[in-house]
Amino acid sequence: MSDGTLSPRFWERKRLDQMNRAEWEALCDGCGKCCLNKLEDEDTGEVALTRVACRLFDDSTCRCSQYPIRHQFVPECIVMTPRNIGDHAYWLPDTCGYKRLWQGRPLEPWHPLISGRTDSVHEAGISMQHRTVSEFEVADEDWEDHIIDD
Repeated sequence: MSDGTLSPRFWERKRLDQMNRAEWEALCDGCGKCCLNKLEDEDTGEVALTRVACRLFDDSTCRCSQYPIRHQFVPECIVMTPRNIGDHAYWLPDTCGYKRLWQGRPLEPWHPLISGRTDSVHEAGISMQHRTVSEFEVADEDWEDHIIDD
């Protein structure tokens, strides 16, 4: 992926692997759900989201507070790419722009690329804005108490 600007309605005309870096990053709707800690059932593979957020998650903006250097603090943070989305789509919420396009579905009407406003994801009640607790506040063994419906 090369750096670049956003082409008009690029998500309707390009495959994920044809997008430049700016286009790829713009697919993020800012819901914050990928920054939540997850619990995976070893027997069924089912993934449950918790409201326990990564230590770098900003609950007000629903963005990573250290995005460019996040791996210095959270080495296990996954970098989603067109090449690995198939490995990770199972735990992404059904509303995720990356997952929807990968599955051949359109972006949601509240997605910032459609609405033209970054706050539309919050206004639609999709984001985790002001709904999380920091992983520093909850012991690992208590994450089950914080499972949410995505």
